[in-house]
Amino acid sequence: MGLIKCPGCGKVISDSVKICPYCGNLTSGVEEKSQKSGKIGRKAMIALLAVLAIALISLLLVMASKGCTRNQDTATRQTETGMQETDAGSGAIYKNNGKYAEVVAPEIPAQLEFCGEKIDFDRVDMAERLDRELTNTIYNSANSSIIIKRANRYFPLLAKLLKANNIPEDMLYLAVAESSLNANSVSPAGAVGMWQFMPSAGKEYGLEINDEVDERYDVEKETVAACKFLRKAYTEYRNWATACTSYNAGMGGISKNLEEQLESNSLNLKLNSETSRYVFRIIAYKIFLQDPKKYGYRISSGQLYQPIEYDIVEVSSEVPSWASWAKSHGISYMQLRDANPWIRSTKLTNSAGNVYKVKIPKKESLYLSKTNKKVYNKNWVVD
Repeated sequence: MGLIKCPGCGKVISDSVKICPYCGNLTSGVEEKSQKSGKIGRKAMIALLAVLAIALISLLLVMASKGCTRNQDTATRQTETGMQETDAGSGAIYKNNGKYAEVVAPEIPAQLEFCGEKIDFDRVDMAERLDRELTNTIYNSANSSIIIKRANRYFPLLAKLLKANNIPEDMLYLAVAESSLNANSVSPAGAVGMWQFMPSAGKEYGLEINDEVDERYDVEKETVAACKFLRKAYTEYRNWATACTSYNAGMGGISKNLEEQLESNSLNLKLNSETSRYVFRIIAYKIFLQDPKKYGYRISSGQLYQPIEYDIVEVSSEVPSWASWAKSHGISYMQLRDANPWIRSTKLTNSAGNVYKVKIPKKESLYLSKTNKKVYNKNWVVD
């Protein structure tokens, strides 16, 4: 037997008394309950701290594991050039022996032949203008890679048409500069096609342009139209570089500037930035496409876009539905439009009774596994 304090009134009473005689509160089990609660609270706190400690240790182990995995996954991959590539998430792009890879400036030739005419780059401004365009071309790797692949498909056709129209083969690179060899290219100003004709110029050089037919999208016909312009410009200026400049700015504007600035060659003119850079961009593409491997491009023959072979069907009447017409010829509407981008509507009225040559891609040209691999320029590929 002992004494305890009543939790209600604080009076000292016997621990055998269950009800305090002073205040009437229960006294039995209170202290025991309080002690048990305290013990339970302390145990819960200890358990919680233990769980948190285990969780923290687990987290640290997981992070360490991921770090090791990343180091393994992003272990530098040796490239043909001796550079090592690391994970972009590490904050480093390319390293070589712990140093960032060198960015190599291309060499600028002292002299170069373009369309059979020699162009000298000894003059400071000439060298720097070419340097700017060649550097942009080389280091715009995504677009330049696609250009190489497209060139394998289109250069054979374009070169044949240029030769047939007595235009230098170097004008291939004008088409590259105009559209990156994209037959469906449309400029903000409204120029269309691989050679980027405006509507008025297209009609002037014999192209049909309306809501149902736009021959600026016809690679062959637009190439012939470009040849007509270039031949006319060369006849006027007797200089191919100036003829190219006029292709960008128009013959009227170039003739006026030549007269006002007392010059005979457009490369010596003070012009707006776009036109001033134009011929140098064309020349840069010539230098680059002669040997892309020299600038680190690694493309295999199987990655080049192959020329597509077609059957030709002549259409001289109305076509109520090109989709139905396509199905009747064994292809889809999408394949018809891809092969004939000059078709600009779902139907053809053809009230004039014109004859249109519609291309039907041959089946073997539609599948990589059945296509014959051809390489237009061996310098484009590594195999």
